Amino acid sequence: MDLSQTLEWASTRSHAVLVTLRRDGRAQSSDVVYAVLDGTICISLTARRAKTHNMRRDPRVVLHITDPGSWSYASIDAQAELSVVASAPDDAVVDDLVRVYRAVTGDEHPDWDEFRAAMVAEGRLVARIHPRSATGQIH
Repeated sequence: MDLSQTLEWASTRSHAVLVTLRRDGRAQSSDVVYAVLDGTICISLTARRAKTHNMRRDPRVVLHITDPGSWSYASIDAQAELSVVASAPDDAVVDDLVRVYRAVTGDEHPDWDEFRAAMVAEGRLVARIHPRSATGQIH
């Protein structure tokens, strides 16, 4: 499956299942929202979640995107890169989280100061998912 075509298709969607690996090798899956930004899949996460711990230990992931209405899907094998945790409302991580929010929602937040403070309070970070290959079918 052509990776650039897959990312183009993925960029028109925002919901997926992120599959990470537990310490014992079993898969752990999580529903996520994502945005494709500059050829990289970006996901807002909190530092304390199992998926975050799993990616810190083993950055190999699969992002599975489906469109049941057209019998289309893509499973993207990738490598995760985690940012540092947001530490101040005006830091670069929060700037990235703003960018992800805008891309996912296609809209502006009603109160950016509140959003920025919440990103720090929630211990948020950005996972950058770097695609390596893809399998599936797109109709």
